[in-house]
Amino acid sequence: MSSRRDTGSPARADDAFERFDPYADPFVRPGFGAPLEHEAEPPPRSLFGEILDWMLAPLLLLWPMSIAVTYLVAKSIANGPFDRALETNTYVLAQQVHSDRGQVTLTLPMPARDLLRADATDNVYFQVLGAKGELVGGTADLPLPHEDDRPQPGVVQFRDETVGGNDIRVAFTYVDLPHMTPAGSMALVQVAETLDKRSQLANEIIKGVILPQFVILPLAIVLVWFGLSRGLAPLHALQEHIRARRPDDLSPLEARQAPPEIAPLVGSLNDLLGRLEQNMKLQQRFIADAAHQLKTPLAGLRMQAELALRQTSPDELRRSLSQIAVSSEQAARLVNQLLALARAENSANDAAAFTPVNLSVLARGAMQDWFQAAFAKRIDLGFEEPPFAVHLSGQPVMLRELLNNLIDNAIRYTPAGGKVTVRLRHEASDDFVHLEVEDTGPGIPASERARVFERFYRILGSDSDGSGLGMAIVREIVQIHRGDVSVLDHVDAQHPEATGTLIRVTFPLAEEPIENPHA
Repeated sequence: MSSRRDTGSPARADDAFERFDPYADPFVRPGFGAPLEHEAEPPPRSLFGEILDWMLAPLLLLWPMSIAVTYLVAKSIANGPFDRALETNTYVLAQQVHSDRGQVTLTLPMPARDLLRADATDNVYFQVLGAKGELVGGTADLPLPHEDDRPQPGVVQFRDETVGGNDIRVAFTYVDLPHMTPAGSMALVQVAETLDKRSQLANEIIKGVILPQFVILPLAIVLVWFGLSRGLAPLHALQEHIRARRPDDLSPLEARQAPPEIAPLVGSLNDLLGRLEQNMKLQQRFIADAAHQLKTPLAGLRMQAELALRQTSPDELRRSLSQIAVSSEQAARLVNQLLALARAENSANDAAAFTPVNLSVLARGAMQDWFQAAFAKRIDLGFEEPPFAVHLSGQPVMLRELLNNLIDNAIRYTPAGGKVTVRLRHEASDDFVHLEVEDTGPGIPASERARVFERFYRILGSDSDGSGLGMAIVREIVQIHRGDVSVLDHVDAQHPEATGTLIRVTFPLAEEPIENPHA
């Protein structure tokens, strides 16, 4: 249930705007924006250097690991043939172990023993132990295998041991003694050798693998450097092309020759150039229109001042001074509206200015500012609102400017004795709030309604002294807040023949501040 009531407390309509300082708020810098004044500028980072570091650093880190893995593989390769020779010697030696009358014998002639131990590089050891652990032949100090490592008779196994401080490789097997008691007695046969030949072969393999890498690695670095230079050549060409452009050349960059990886960058840059060109055209048109519009009040001021200087009659002088006051007021209003329009355009991307706003309180305060002007024209100025508060996310100063322009236009174009109503409408189930300003003025023809939002456009035949910027400012502020504005007819229920104007602004409700109003 809406209620209509008058509001008082006159105040200046442009106080809120005059208190605005466009340089008071700190600039919020995005990820690639310019650094703040108090912030140290980071050193530039080369894309070429970054890619080169990420390519060479893993290569240099993996190189020692590859050497270690190659050494392990080389040792495994070196062990293969020598283990097979050691296994053969163990089989041959095991075939010479026999049992006779409860004794274990080794039928290996001395020349064969010398041949078994004949090695120019390594020391070779062998050992044969009987069923009771007695030494049958060979070296007595070879370590014994663990009981858990006992293989099946005739199967050779390998293990690593140490003898006299030297590492050795041991091949061992057990020989079944069928004529010994108790049954199942076995003799142990071991053949061992030091690891010098194996180490030499592993070192030769390492040298054969690592030494070529000392040639290949620098060559790989040079090739990577050359490849990166060739790969980044389109970026350098794009850089030189942009540097060679004239400052006033905002034409799109040629994107067909760009690699697919930088095509999105070129497309984004073209979009930026397009928006920049559009903004520059708007600014140029705005400056031209502003200069043209300011000529009239300034020329009037000069003419009235020159006329006042020639007046001798006090009444004529007073009339000239009165005209000077009116012209200066019009010029001041025009300048304020020009500044308001520029501020509305520049605040479109100021996400920090969007805060939760109680639209009911804001509209009621704007009504109080215009009470005195409505009273001077004997206009019934009223306000209607829902019984609950209406909140939205917006810029309070801009919303106040919107209300000021709508109420100002309504009072200016409404004849004396008319009525102006500011209304807020919102349903609990609706996601929008409707701000309406209706008057009982002459109305706006349907053919003119789309053009009233153009800058400096005034309806023909209008006798108001407006500048034609009020509705343009309203449209800018509505677009910033993702809203919609429309011009409708207002038919007074008491006087149906008097058709006025209804301006309806629709805002979306939002709990969170709008981060990018134009997104």
